[in-house]
Amino acid sequence: MRGKELLVIIPAYNEEENIGRVLDQLESLELSAFADVLVIDDASIDGTGWETRRRGVETVAHVFNLGYGESLQTGYHYAVRGGYRYVIQMDGDGQHDAGNVLPIYRRLKEPDRPDIVLGSRFMEGAGEYPVSLRKRLALQLFRLGIRGAAGRWIADPTTGLQGLSCRAFRFYARYNHFDDKYPDANMILQMLLLGFRVEEEPAVMHSRTAGKSMHRGLSPVWYMCRMLFSMLAVIFRIKVLKMDVGEAEDYG
Repeated sequence: MRGKELLVIIPAYNEEENIGRVLDQLESLELSAFADVLVIDDASIDGTGWETRRRGVETVAHVFNLGYGESLQTGYHYAVRGGYRYVIQMDGDGQHDAGNVLPIYRRLKEPDRPDIVLGSRFMEGAGEYPVSLRKRLALQLFRLGIRGAAGRWIADPTTGLQGLSCRAFRFYARYNHFDDKYPDANMILQMLLLGFRVEEEPAVMHSRTAGKSMHRGLSPVWYMCRMLFSMLAVIFRIKVLKMDVGEAEDYG
């Protein structure tokens, strides 16, 4: 047990130009009394890992590039072993403003105890965030899919900025409970169908200013098709096959 209850997880792949700014923002919040920061360097070929270690930030380095989902799950395993009560995950590219950490943390600790708090770009109180027509279409499809299957309207089903209770990240840390490639709307749908409490919190986000996004070229089209298929698979697995139903109650 590390004595702190919050772990901030930052998966990073070739974010040498951005990760320093993200860590500076977190340091300015003076979280050290109750939170640790963990960077998962997913086998970057630039100076990402060097930059984080130079700053004295705890870093776990993958030997091979395993992908975004596997990086997050590495963080969940670390949180389970470290005895943390809460996790907040944010991207290392600077798009997630560090100022969102404290509101999400406070929301996780409120009396209704949500299992997952999503940092939303599309709620009243969030900052302006430009979205392309293609992405707006994908967002609407994912929203409709979640509402149709789980009866909930999620304003930002693709947000990577999330706060997780111990109950949620312990569940994610188990084998076959988390998408190891593109965890997104499919995981939100899964958790809603399994009875986890999911809430949203307005969040300020920024456009990427340096480095390369994993959603570029034709990859957004492939991503949208894969995500829709994955959401259908989640519905079939839980509603038809009844897989994992009731298991969530074991993660108190």
